[in-house]
Amino acid sequence: MRTQTVKNKHHKLSLIAGALLTGALTPTFAVAADDIASAVSDSTANVMLRYRLETVDQDGKTEDAMASTLKTRLTWTSAPLHGVSALVEVDNVSYIGADQFNSTNNGKTDYPVVADPKGTDINQAAIKFTGEALTLVGGRQRINLDNQRFVGGVGWRQNEQTYDGARVTYNATEKLTLDYSLVFNVNRIFGPDDGAQPADWHGTFHFANGNYKINDNHKVTAFAYLIDNDDAAATSTDTYGLDYVGSFGPVTASVSYANQVDAGDNPNEFSANYFKAELAGNVGPVKVLGGLEVLGSDNGVGFSTPLATLHKFQGFADKFLGTPGNGIEDLYVSAITSLGGVKLIATYHDFSSDKNSISYGSEIDLVAAYKVNNNADLLVKFASYDADELATDTSKFWAMATVKF
Repeated sequence: MRTQTVKNKHHKLSLIAGALLTGALTPTFAVAADDIASAVSDSTANVMLRYRLETVDQDGKTEDAMASTLKTRLTWTSAPLHGVSALVEVDNVSYIGADQFNSTNNGKTDYPVVADPKGTDINQAAIKFTGEALTLVGGRQRINLDNQRFVGGVGWRQNEQTYDGARVTYNATEKLTLDYSLVFNVNRIFGPDDGAQPADWHGTFHFANGNYKINDNHKVTAFAYLIDNDDAAATSTDTYGLDYVGSFGPVTASVSYANQVDAGDNPNEFSANYFKAELAGNVGPVKVLGGLEVLGSDNGVGFSTPLATLHKFQGFADKFLGTPGNGIEDLYVSAITSLGGVKLIATYHDFSSDKNSISYGSEIDLVAAYKVNNNADLLVKFASYDADELATDTSKFWAMATVKF
């Protein structure tokens, strides 16, 4: 049954790529064979290896988790031919040594979750047309919108989240950029095979995003993200919002607002709001930023962002991948500096509910990152969540090395 599903997905992938690009590509069908051969011979192939050791100590679990995983990525990109190029990217996740963890599909539920199931998957397979002001992409592709709070690739996990569909980006003027995607399948981080979580979400997903650059210091973005999820109806929502980013001398400010309502076959009826405000500036060699992010709730349902790169937000311990029914307020402060070429980041979070005055807990996150050269990076990261009235105490540690060829 899954084989037939995969065949259907690949058939749809081909259809949508063709439908999107036929008009743009028609003239290219008459190009000389040697031009096509040149596009292939001038193509590039790249390899990326990312090794990570991840440990989790979580109260309530009888065992501590330890995951030793290797991600191998092969990327092939053709040379452009009359503005048209092709991309194929394959990812493999394998285990090297320690595999004492719940990958979400290995059945090891006595251990905490480390959501890196092993397997091989087509991460991207797309055709791209690049014009003077217009870019078209059809097929399986990476879509990261703005800061990835609503739509992203979850690149932190070893199996990236990518999207099957069509995307149009239009630079209308020097200041205005319009971006629209129509997606029919989300290739989630839990693949390539179904487990406790489905590897794919099928449905109809509309991502509309327009940003206007007022000047060099100020930008406004309007967005609409419409989710009709066939496989998880409770995530079907319509979200509309605005985002502002600007700088005032040495201080950078950002403000976001969005409203979300139920859509499609969502069994819940609600209308919840999102708000975020953040300020950042330098104090000597240290960059300091602080902010408040609120995911509201209504009728016992929290504002949700199921397609976001969730690990970036509300703490690296990942205790709030789903919004509680009472919503969440995240009051946070970060300090960022460099020492001997090592980037250092420390962040403190205080979590509470948006409604009913519940103290969820607090978290400390620490990061040390070092760029060896243009092809190699090292990273060490630590997160400690101190539970109050939600979830349990959890500590996580990561050591990671990335090499690109």
